[in-house]
Amino acid sequence: MLDLKITNGTIVDGTGAKGWKGDIGVKDGRIVAMGKVDGDAERTIDAKGHVVAPGFVDIHTHYDAQVVWDRMLSISPWHGVTTAVMGNCGFAVAPTRREHRDLIMRTLENVEGMSVAALTSGLGDWGFESFPEYLDALEKLGTAINISVFCGHTPLRLYVMGEEATEREANADELAEMKRLVEEAMDAGAIGFATSKAVTHTGYAGRPVPSRLASMQEIETLAGVLGEKDKGILQATIGRELFIPEFERIARQTGRPVTWTAMLAGTQLADGTAEEHLERTRELKNQGLDIVPQVTPRALMFEIQMKAPFIFEPVSVFKPVRGASFEEKKRLYADADFRDAFRHKLSGNIRPGFQRSFDMTIIADVPGHPELAEMTLADAAAQAGKHPTDFMLDISLSTDLEARFRMPVANHFEDEVEPLLKDGNTVIGLSDAGAHASQLCDACLPTHLLGRWVREKKVFSIEEAVRMLTSRPAEVFGITDRGTLAEGRPADIVIFDPETVGCGPVQRVWDFPAGADRLISEADGIDAVIVNGTVIRQDNADAVDPNGPLPGNLLRGGHA
Repeated sequence: MLDLKITNGTIVDGTGAKGWKGDIGVKDGRIVAMGKVDGDAERTIDAKGHVVAPGFVDIHTHYDAQVVWDRMLSISPWHGVTTAVMGNCGFAVAPTRREHRDLIMRTLENVEGMSVAALTSGLGDWGFESFPEYLDALEKLGTAINISVFCGHTPLRLYVMGEEATEREANADELAEMKRLVEEAMDAGAIGFATSKAVTHTGYAGRPVPSRLASMQEIETLAGVLGEKDKGILQATIGRELFIPEFERIARQTGRPVTWTAMLAGTQLADGTAEEHLERTRELKNQGLDIVPQVTPRALMFEIQMKAPFIFEPVSVFKPVRGASFEEKKRLYADADFRDAFRHKLSGNIRPGFQRSFDMTIIADVPGHPELAEMTLADAAAQAGKHPTDFMLDISLSTDLEARFRMPVANHFEDEVEPLLKDGNTVIGLSDAGAHASQLCDACLPTHLLGRWVREKKVFSIEEAVRMLTSRPAEVFGITDRGTLAEGRPADIVIFDPETVGCGPVQRVWDFPAGADRLISEADGIDAVIVNGTVIRQDNADAVDPNGPLPGNLLRGGHA
């Protein structure tokens, strides 16, 4: 007898091949039959008129802390994700010494928009220090979906160098110790090594995150472990000192793939346009080098408060704000000199992409002033007879910095996004699930692609879009046993209605530890989500006990 049978569905197997009508039989967590499947099953799902596809693979998440208190990894499985990769951009919680826990939590608070109160409450006594101990803890904990983890550069530097990791390059002994720890992590099952040189990545007290202080020799040495082990992938968030020329050198030295975050429409990418970087990527691919930009089908809509002005921190006039306390921020926002500098900067003296984003800023919420909600900042400021920067600071100060603003950082014009998605040398990533929890919600990326780009815009066929969400990210990351439906493969499956699949509006909820808030989006049209043969979601509700045994696997090195 089968454990599960899915009947009458349109099977879209993840390879890009045209969908076909058929059944799927599942036994002991694996697909054992496809086509016309006879015999009984303990559970049968009728998928008539709906698509049966591989579970979606999300290669860019930040669930490293959240997984400890949320084994369901909500909200990713709501939107069909059955495998998630954590530790991106070099941000993680292991290895971390006990005496550095506060440092890493305050770093995550600033750079990833996580609440220290939620992290402190949710992580509890941690129960791990080293990277291997962290993987063992995750495996013992159990998760609803499969997870794989990067060895992250930021905790690695803090572990070896302490607070000086935010101040200087490593010396020879420190670099040797970091290399040893990367080797240990890879042997334990890290999927690769992740780092960042992004100017937007500012940690506690306004300091650069530790990885930004690393020399290229350090990055090349640590990435070199992947070549020595002949496994794993380098993931990097780009910066002025770390982009395609450096990736090319690392790829040639190590023979390992590189994926970078992120190629976004409407942003300036170092020394060229997105089209120019795509052409260079094609040239390198033809030379046998896998250097893969990550792209996203969604506009990056950040919702911020001026008490944590993540979007503005890279702007030069905000340098004194980066390390300021709450009260110091309020004094700065009231200061005439700061206001003059901010107004001057946002009056045509900033790069065009940022100017365009600021001009599209929406007032999301102003406590006590519901009439301002969903107005553009420009219109509300004009009505008040003020410059938009002054109006933003005024309503922020009047609400003790509780006013919220929604700003499209990139990808807000779909005609600019389309060629990035269509290029066969890119990969869909950057859901950032688990990060910026109170600022954005892009964990719904898969259902957005299927609803907006397939059904509404008809830019992609269902088969193309499913491949983009399944086998393509799996092959880039070397996750060889996920991403397609075939006999003998793990039964990671999502069933969805192509006529209704999509994501709902972003909502704010207060369900994190210590009552912290986050943004969520409900899924539409997702009938069932199956992980290793177990139905974990059905009809938009959890189908397993989040406190009981869960079917997700820790994919060490990307494999079960």
